[in-house]
Amino acid sequence: MTQTEILYASALALFAAALPGAATTTANAGKAEQPAEIIAAHIRDQGFECQKPRRALREHAESTPDEAVWLLECEGAKYRVRLVPDLAAKVERLD
Repeated sequence: MTQTEILYASALALFAAALPGAATTTANAGKAEQPAEIIAAHIRDQGFECQKPRRALREHAESTPDEAVWLLECEGAKYRVRLVPDLAAKVERLD
């Protein structure tokens, strides 16, 4: 995935999070790329392991207008991911 694709994926995740009733799970996995897959691709490009993303839940209390915070659950790992436009994601592994 190129840097431009990563930026578009991040913007899509931020945009999807702002929509009322935005999908935060992979319930519609066959239709369009969901936030879990987008965020997983983003952190994989930064060297984190997330081969099978299960779901991404938005942390509204932790998020700000310029920084979306997501809990990403992958097979074997959980992460808190802060998406900031035009910057690398801030990723914290949770145990």
